[in-house]
Amino acid sequence: MAGRGSGRRQGGSTVLRRSIFSQLRDDILKGRFEPGESLVELKLADLYGVSRTPIREALRQLELEGLVKYLPNRGVLVEGITAQDVKDIFLIREYLEALAAEWAAQKIRPEEIKKAEEILDLQEFYAAKNDVEQLTVLDTDFHRLLLDASRSKSLRYALGGMLDYVEQARFRSLRVPGRISVSVREHRHILAAVADGNSELAKELMADHMRQARQNMLMYSAQQEKKS
Repeated sequence: MAGRGSGRRQGGSTVLRRSIFSQLRDDILKGRFEPGESLVELKLADLYGVSRTPIREALRQLELEGLVKYLPNRGVLVEGITAQDVKDIFLIREYLEALAAEWAAQKIRPEEIKKAEEILDLQEFYAAKNDVEQLTVLDTDFHRLLLDASRSKSLRYALGGMLDYVEQARFRSLRVPGRISVSVREHRHILAAVADGNSELAKELMADHMRQARQNMLMYSAQQEKKS
């Protein structure tokens, strides 16, 4: 009996550690904690309602991902995602997303096409309301669907995390005037190529889509720098 109880406690502890890591990682990526900000274990434990142990373990994992860094006599500081990181990730995504679209065109299922169409219908609905936040979520849903449709575990592993890392940058990209309607239209063209099984066209359209997203992100960032 003791062994089984111990196993349950251990399993619960693992789930808790993963949950705290995910929450803290998400808060850093979404800008709740700014680069250079000090992260204090005790304060984080109070914030998330847990002991210091899962906080400490989460911080160690985040250090491995490069999102925080330990400095002598200063503790843990947020490293976050730099502007160069975002540029690099967008460039890498251009190639990986194009490959995902190419393979999705060869392997996508009818029910996935239907789901993608529903996502794009919702995008048009929220585009009319200029709801950039909701559009960013739906943008992620669309790209993840095509990624899943590629039927490649390796590609999902390589690309999946990048969508989270640049969520704020993608949000900024959609704030460029006129970008929302263009982005939804580009999604429509990509899905049409995927649904038709035209892998080469799907690949080309996705690459163009990612280049436009990167250019808009850089344009918005440059505009904000001029204002500051």
